[in-house]
Formats: sequence, C-alpha cells, structure tokens
Amino acid sequence: MKFAELEETLGDIERARAIYELAVSQPALEMPEIIWKAYIDFEMKEQEASRARDLYGRLLEHTQHVKVWISWAKFEMSVESQDNVERCREIYEKASSMLKDEKDNAQRAMLLDAWKAFEAENGDTEQQERVQRLLPKRVKKRRKIYTADGSDAGWEEHWDYVFPDDDANAPHLKLLQMAKQWKMNMDDKDDSDSDEDESDSNDSS
Repeated sequence: MKFAELEETLGDIERARAIYELAVSQPALEMPEIIWKAYIDFEMKEQEASRARDLYGRLLEHTQHVKVWISWAKFEMSVESQDNVERCREIYEKASSMLKDEKDNAQRAMLLDAWKAFEAENGDTEQQERVQRLLPKRVKKRRKIYTADGSDAGWEEHWDYVFPDDDANAPHLKLLQMAKQWKMNMDDKDDSDSDEDESDSNDSS
C-alpha cells in the first residue's frame, strides 16, 4: 500500500492503481478491509465514481458486512449527481435483502437504523413509513449452552431482534402485541379501580 501511495504522490495514477489491484487480488490478505478501503478512497480522490462503485461490488463478493453496505450508501450520497438519492436508496434496499438472507439480526438492525436516518433526511412520508414498518423489536430469548466437550450446560438469556417481515416471526410478534395490549388493559383497569376506591372513600366521609 505504501508503494501505491508513493506512485500516487509522484503522479503516476495508473501505476498506483495497478499496485492496488495487485494487492486486493492476493488470495490471503492481512487486514484486507484496510487495503480495500485505501483502494476505494484512492478512486474517490481521483473522482472515479464508477471505479469506486465497482470496487464496492467486488468487495461484497468477499464479505456482506453491514459496514461495507453503509459505506457504499454514504459514498453514493457523496457523489454529485441528480440520482444520488435514488442510488443510495437502492443500496439500502439491496443490503436489506442480502442481510436478511445472511440471518445476521444485529447487522440487519444496524442497517435499518442507518436507512431510517437516511430517509428521515431525504425521503418523503411514504418512504419513511416503509422503513419504519421494517424495523425490528428487541426481545429477550433463551438458548441452550454447552461446555467445551459438548455437555449440556443449561440455558442462558440473550437479546435478539424480531423482524416483522420474517414469516417465521409473525406468530411471535402477534404474541408480543397481545401481551402489550393486555398490559395496557390491566393498567387501565388498575386506574379505574383506584378511581372507584377514591370515590367510595369520599362518599363514606
């Protein structure tokens, strides 16, 4: 990477690009995210948006990490063009679909938070509500745990996310909504009983 930066300083852009290309083509990279980021930053500095866009696509063939998706979306917003908002939105839509398939709930939730913030600044009411409907609920769950030798070690509680657009989670979300409604009804009943007790007390006096 230092050689690429040297060539860039000397003004030999094509040679610098060739060195970056050689670096990311290595089968086993130490700290690959740093090299890919440097290459993308290089193309952005050269105002080569299409090349940077291509690099994001290639990087996502190696990793589906949410930070790469969010970085790509922010890059699209930084490009001065008439369709930068729509390009950014397309990245969030694609990322949401891909991370759903990856079944990494924490990264998926992080992506949706970033998408929500983007629509709050750039979207209309319909687009904001659309993302709002995708947001997960954070719930406490239990899972089996095992020792190093595979023996049963009981259960542990952990926090997870339940997404409304996952078919398997539909019954779970319905139960959560019913439980929430039951609690609200009980709170209303307690308030009503308290008011009646106070009224009876005033009548007795």
